[in-house]
Amino acid sequence: MKVASIQLSSNEGETKQERITKADRLLATLWESGQRPVQIIFPEIWATGFFSFDRYIADAEQEQGDIYEMMASWAKRFGCYLHTGSFVERDGESFYNTSLMINPNGRVIGKYRKIHLFSFGSREMEILSPGSILSTVTTEYGKVGMSTCYDLRFPELFRGMINLGAEYFLIASAWPLARLEHWKLFNKVRAVENQSYLISCNGTGTINGSQLGGHSMIVDPWGEVLATGDTGETTLVCEVDPAQVEENRKKFPALRDKRLV
Repeated sequence: MKVASIQLSSNEGETKQERITKADRLLATLWESGQRPVQIIFPEIWATGFFSFDRYIADAEQEQGDIYEMMASWAKRFGCYLHTGSFVERDGESFYNTSLMINPNGRVIGKYRKIHLFSFGSREMEILSPGSILSTVTTEYGKVGMSTCYDLRFPELFRGMINLGAEYFLIASAWPLARLEHWKLFNKVRAVENQSYLISCNGTGTINGSQLGGHSMIVDPWGEVLATGDTGETTLVCEVDPAQVEENRKKFPALRDKRLV
């Protein structure tokens, strides 16, 4: 089974619409390549730019806004599951860092509002409200857990998704280059300690002096990195084997041996 992580760049001076057009173009390029992934994922707050805090409110949209409309059409065209990456969602008077999972029919079948908002050198916690619900989605290839960026530092969130049956983790991110080694470590550790596939999509580019680290990853349940990007805009496409999750968990039953303390 084929999966794709579209490591899109967001740079100073670009508008939200320009970035949506860029995302549409990258999906078109993937389509024209003849590759047909069953799962595609985008980065965190890619259309606004994570560090463009002064644009969060103006760029916010409802759950099924411009980003959903563009991506739902591609999900139907590819016949795939498409993780939108995250965007600033407006819900009444509140705003959230929200990701959607769209199915091959173009319908939203999963939604995750980022639980751990980033406070270090960031206004995310000041502007947005945290989510409070773990999100797992049943797909044709297995059960998927959704998370976002800073969540990677909180292993209990991932173990919670495992308790709900997760076999894959999808992670949209805007992780800075300054802490790239942490990113690389957490991607591998969250996969191996939960004996699950991990498919991450980190942004690239520089906004307000903060450069994103790229290096999106596809990691198998044994912690092996199957594919990774660099710091530039790129699309990772990789074959994964759904049977490997169950095989790994049977051969080395660490999850079965866990105890609550």
